[in-house]
Amino acid sequence: MEESRGRRLLIRADATEDMGTGHLMRCLALAQAWQDRGGTAAFITACESEQLRARLVREGFLVIPIERPHPDPADWQITSGTLEEHPGAWVVLDGYHFDSPYQRQIKDSGHPLLAIDDMAHLRQYFADVILNQNLHASDLRYVCPSHTRVFLGVQYAVLRREFLEWRTWKRKMPRVARRLLVTIGGGDPDNVTLKVMHALNEVSAALEAVVVVGPANPHYDALESAVRDSRQAISLVLNSSDMPKLMAWADIAVSAAGSTCWELAFMGLPALLLSVAENQQRTARALAAERAAIVLGTDSALTVREIVCQLEMLVNSPRERMVLCRHARRLGVGAKAASILRTLYPSPVAEVRE
Repeated sequence: MEESRGRRLLIRADATEDMGTGHLMRCLALAQAWQDRGGTAAFITACESEQLRARLVREGFLVIPIERPHPDPADWQITSGTLEEHPGAWVVLDGYHFDSPYQRQIKDSGHPLLAIDDMAHLRQYFADVILNQNLHASDLRYVCPSHTRVFLGVQYAVLRREFLEWRTWKRKMPRVARRLLVTIGGGDPDNVTLKVMHALNEVSAALEAVVVVGPANPHYDALESAVRDSRQAISLVLNSSDMPKLMAWADIAVSAAGSTCWELAFMGLPALLLSVAENQQRTARALAAERAAIVLGTDSALTVREIVCQLEMLVNSPRERMVLCRHARRLGVGAKAASILRTLYPSPVAEVRE
């Protein structure tokens, strides 16, 4: 293997209103860890959020824009051109729209490939490394080459730098939970956030809520109007750059059951989860089975009254919140993440933070 100092990591992931920002944000965590080992990273991305693109640049990453993502042929034209400029560089692929032929093209170009995957939905995987950082990962079967290394489970979740600073922090459990964090993902095209905000108005306790609006959310004006009309104290935070601080501040979270779940579990924040996409339902059920979160259901079937009932229960039950906190922390989110970096970047120059 070539000398690893200064090696380039090429990340192909997108962030749009429909798919949200989860794929790109977890790749950001991987890029930060790669950077900490002395390497450099580039994002080849169809990213609709100017704020998110600016963050990538601000953190020292090259951003190569794609206007028409796969399966549009323009995607591979740009991606393959970038690969040619960095022969032998590791490539990271994260997105449900990247099919088996796309993986095969990357491998045929002579690059080692890491596929971040949640569902094992492809007929064939061609990656050298597969990462599935979900609780249900061990239930899935990947059809892949015999040499492929497969990392399964939340212990392999790679967390962004800002979370790792909170590893030894201890949560306090108030008798009545009044501070609430609402985070329904980077896109939220169906404006589930507004439904949750309506529910907050019907909770009898006086609440202080922070609603995080993702960079791809198209409903900011409607949410601002709801804040003005609310009987609760609600603040909107657009594209927060310090989610662990908000999670440490909050007593309860209402969240989509996407990759944010692992950040909530890492922080031990009692959470009510709802599935805003079909692929989130398995994650929500797995966390509920571990008593590490409470599942509200799917956004389309969920009523405001159901949200209110679960909120009322959790607000007034410190014992239930403590159970959720303890079980979430016991999952060991990110405990083995360093082994992934050592596989991709086996340099002794600097060890990834654990």
